[in-house]
Amino acid sequence: MMKPLLLLSLLSLLSHNGVRAETHIRHLAKLPYNEDNRLSTHIFAYPAGKCASLIKSDNIVEGQWGHEFVALHGEAYTAVFGHLEGVDASVPPTDVQSFHDCLAVCLEKGTQQSVVARPLPHRYWKHGLVQDEGEVHEVNTMDEFLSSDACGKVEYGFVSYHENTVKIYWIDARTGEAVPNQELGYGERETSFITTFVGHKFRVYDTEPNEDPLENEMMLEFTVQNHGVVGIKNHVKPVVPPEEVPNEVRSTSLSEWDRHLRIKRTFSALAFDKGRLPDDVFASLGAYYYNNRNPPHKVLEEWGRHKGLFVNYWESDCNFIQIPGHLKHRWQGRLRELVEAWAGVDLETTDMYGMREYTKGARLLTHVDRESTHAASLIVNIAQVNVDRPWTIEVLDHADRLHEVVMEPGDIVYYGEKTMDLSRNIPSFSGTQSFYAILYI
Repeated sequence: MMKPLLLLSLLSLLSHNGVRAETHIRHLAKLPYNEDNRLSTHIFAYPAGKCASLIKSDNIVEGQWGHEFVALHGEAYTAVFGHLEGVDASVPPTDVQSFHDCLAVCLEKGTQQSVVARPLPHRYWKHGLVQDEGEVHEVNTMDEFLSSDACGKVEYGFVSYHENTVKIYWIDARTGEAVPNQELGYGERETSFITTFVGHKFRVYDTEPNEDPLENEMMLEFTVQNHGVVGIKNHVKPVVPPEEVPNEVRSTSLSEWDRHLRIKRTFSALAFDKGRLPDDVFASLGAYYYNNRNPPHKVLEEWGRHKGLFVNYWESDCNFIQIPGHLKHRWQGRLRELVEAWAGVDLETTDMYGMREYTKGARLLTHVDRESTHAASLIVNIAQVNVDRPWTIEVLDHADRLHEVVMEPGDIVYYGEKTMDLSRNIPSFSGTQSFYAILYI
């Protein structure tokens, strides 16, 4: 359960260094990518020419909130801005008189090269009163834009598996002072997300044995690079006696079969369908996963006997990356539109679960989602790495015929009907350092 905290004061934290500079790019392949073909830094991009001059005349500094400034022309300009309504896709605008009328966008670090030209809509510059996710805010300067959640303002989460309460401090870059931020209890339910900025530094201290946490062990020190979450230590997998597994799996399977017989709602002839994420949603989901794919950002999912044996967590690591609330809301809205179009009815968003990362040897028992909350649902394949064979989703149609569905990154599977069972009973891929990252809604 997230505990949202107030935004750290922008005025007290703002610190810009550097000189005005920019890179001119004609082809998006010339943007800075790493060895995985992902953006290696955040990018603040705008059209070359007159707009570049006007934007640089505003009170902004190269490197602000970790963003590299890039002027686009040619194919790069067309790819990033040409699809926008009312925009000349062939050449950058020349008749603008103010940066208010210019185009600009922030591209997120970790975005895959193939979808780098499709950021989410809120990442594009809009001047004046901006309506976004049911909220209205005013943006009048490029500095305000760069300091918004289109660019440098991010959500960041903390989850602790340390036996004691821990205390988190924000480190003032100007003075080095450790400013108290919050105390954090144990486990996923105590997870806390805050709003902060790219480049901010935090330290985490034990609250025992000394009264002043700063005199105790420093558990973690890190600098915020993007939207994300960080774990202090890790969840410990409970032990499952192997002799108890067969009977419990058999009992669970029979119970789930009875449940699927009770469900009467239908949305399609077959009971499921396969689709594809819009490029901008795939870009955002993929960047968030990529930027948080390694420890301490991912932790073991909190499986235990109270949750059943649907996932063989005692044999294969099942990792979990929590999602910040506002970013989650953005994704839910877009994904709900896809499910509504498939189901042909208006739906209420009830849940989003993940990101879950399955590793070598994972299984998922045949099951039915909660009838009270999952009228229609979808699975999203966010990423897969080093897999030696497809790990198919096994579904039953209305006639209880088994189908095996292969998913690639960016694919989605709609489901949630009368005879729907979902499983991956065949053990997953056998390659080392291999995984599937999945999101459920």
